[in-house]
Amino acid sequence: MFELNFHSGKKKITYGNLSVVIRFLVDDNYLKKNFTNLEKIYNLNLSDLHRENFLSKEINQLRVSTHTSKPDEIIIKKIKVDEKFDADYFRNYFSETIQKIKTEKLNSIHLFVPNFTDFKKYFEDELYLIQTIIEGIYLGNYSFDKYKSEKSSYKKIEIFLYSENEEAVKKTIQRTSALMNAVYFARDLQNEPSNELTPEIFTKLVRSEAINRNIKVTIFDEKEIERRKMFGLLSVGKGSINKPRFMILEYKPQVKKNKKSKLNKIALVGKGMTFDSGGISLKPSKSMGEMKNDMAGAAVVAASLLAAADNKIPVNLFGIIPLAENMPSGSAFKPGDVIRTSSGKTIEIEDTDAEGRVILSDALDYASKLKPDQIIDFATLTGSCVVALGEFVAGLFSNSDELANHIYQSGLKTYERVWRLPIWDDYFKLIESEIADVKNLGNRWAGAITAAKFLEKFVDKKIKWAHLDIAGPSIHHNFRSYTNKYMTAFGVRLVYDYLNRITK
Repeated sequence: MFELNFHSGKKKITYGNLSVVIRFLVDDNYLKKNFTNLEKIYNLNLSDLHRENFLSKEINQLRVSTHTSKPDEIIIKKIKVDEKFDADYFRNYFSETIQKIKTEKLNSIHLFVPNFTDFKKYFEDELYLIQTIIEGIYLGNYSFDKYKSEKSSYKKIEIFLYSENEEAVKKTIQRTSALMNAVYFARDLQNEPSNELTPEIFTKLVRSEAINRNIKVTIFDEKEIERRKMFGLLSVGKGSINKPRFMILEYKPQVKKNKKSKLNKIALVGKGMTFDSGGISLKPSKSMGEMKNDMAGAAVVAASLLAAADNKIPVNLFGIIPLAENMPSGSAFKPGDVIRTSSGKTIEIEDTDAEGRVILSDALDYASKLKPDQIIDFATLTGSCVVALGEFVAGLFSNSDELANHIYQSGLKTYERVWRLPIWDDYFKLIESEIADVKNLGNRWAGAITAAKFLEKFVDKKIKWAHLDIAGPSIHHNFRSYTNKYMTAFGVRLVYDYLNRITK
């Protein structure tokens, strides 16, 4: 893993020892001419084999040593801007590249940003293209070796980004680095083993980061949770020796007193199951270890507040995080139980493995009572959503077309993509209970939708609300080079872009 130091490259370029340059060439009618120009600029002694291979259809990258060793090597990447090209290209490429060179003894990388004109269809401006490059390097550089007895030492590497607008690049580096540090924090939380991340430890880790950013932190222990009649959260957590917690974060930026515009007030709610065994309705043992990631929604919410605070986004932001472990024991809640939540509504427990929505019932009620303009919740809620959309897309449910569209657009831009599913009232019938206000599980049909309809029961109808089921994309998968090894922190970059989008 590198210790990354980004710089906005100056017009006068100095290549130090052990340096590599990365240049891009678009595969168009000028490819051969532009390739020849690069040969001259870097005084490359290329063979006919090098030229023929690079100009062929089969080879899209060439890495060669320079004649003068200033820089030592140059990587020339050929890009075909066709129907297969997408807005994630540079993020994915640099993630893959940084993973390949992690073990090399490099001191510096010099990146020349390609001509934006060739890519303006895919990026709103050149600075966002540059942001995706920086994000890709961070994402590819991430690792989690905390519990290895022999750790790889961190190597410092200087990364220079060359573009016409030097000052704008500096600001992009600062903003993106703050965002990606928040992504790293979320990934670290998600990848922690559950014996090292109980509800109590989660609150301590988040609190230590939040107080350094003037984010207000409030934590309810199990006694306060009971006093507030949050029996959804209390019931789910009572089977474990590690008792539940309820965490409230608030970020409120300083604004000029004479500023008339009102700050948006948004509540982010994150499911925080630090481990989910399924409880009495015990899960199969295969892959149960991945249930340490059942707190991904909580990690996304906490990290989103850190990123907003670091980059001073002008929005009044709340983070509402219910935390619990779902374990089988003599004191655990059971199928057939009826639970009264803080809203006064009652839940019949059909299955104790549908526990996330039960703890969210109290969290969404608490968020509603804050009277925000919007509530957005994040939860690794259902396997049904993964069946419907695959591992790399989150399910989106909302009572507001405007809110849903903004989130969808931010998803396309950041490539943390979402797809909207219906929440027609017809689906309520699938979770009707004969003895309570609602059941926590329907039949096998439309499982992701009935889970969303359950959550909707606990949201004030006057408030715009969106639910993101991130069960698939929060866990490592093989669709991108930066998602194939560790838990992903899916949602942090999405939220960050969304908050910027609505405050412009």
